[in-house]
Amino acid sequence: MPGDEARPGLAPDSPGVSGTLFAALYGKLTPRPETGRDPYIRFHDRAQAMGWLDTLWGMNDAGREHPLAAPGSGLVAWFQVGVVGGPLPVQPFLRCAGDVAEQLGDLDLRAVQVLLPAHCLPRTAHPPSLATAAWFDDVRSATPVYVTVDSGQDPVIPAVASRIHRSLARQDVFRCESLAQRTPLPPPMHDTFWSGPPRHRVTFRGTLCEWSPDAIGWLGGFLAELAAVEGAGVPLLLTVER
Repeated sequence: MPGDEARPGLAPDSPGVSGTLFAALYGKLTPRPETGRDPYIRFHDRAQAMGWLDTLWGMNDAGREHPLAAPGSGLVAWFQVGVVGGPLPVQPFLRCAGDVAEQLGDLDLRAVQVLLPAHCLPRTAHPPSLATAAWFDDVRSATPVYVTVDSGQDPVIPAVASRIHRSLARQDVFRCESLAQRTPLPPPMHDTFWSGPPRHRVTFRGTLCEWSPDAIGWLGGFLAELAAVEGAGVPLLLTVER
């Protein structure tokens, strides 16, 4: 890339860039032998195979290490794409990232961070993704988690936290039990991607129906929609930790 520095957005020839999806996976990875195919190539090829590349997002960057990662954070891999408008493809995005991680090695996934460009979403009366929650109805591997939503230097998320808390009762993918106090790892990305650094946040403690990129992705899309419903039209940093 020009200047060797990742910037948000689609490829230069992709029109209508609206925002950036950025994901960081944390944990302990036992790597498989190197094949010469780095996370960028693997993610690109997986997204293309699924029909998601240049339809749901445009490829931007990916890698194993990141110069902005906190020392000792356990960062395994990170992925960055550009999206055009909503709904946000958080679920397929994290599914694709998880598939790449499985190819990299045996991963004990401990946390996932996702930058959610909620400002791309229209302010609707109801979160559209509620109609897709039934996919998880028969899942029986609930995992205790902390779910933190941060609006950076904008105080909007604490202002609407109680309403988001009540709205979480409308689904069973994440069963919210209480509010909690938690300070997640700083994200390995530039503050210019959003209104960073992290500052204004709310953390929910509860159980996720299963510990998977699929379920975390659904929850991320749903929380972005809830924020849009409440008028929180800013990029949000989501951290889900078990």
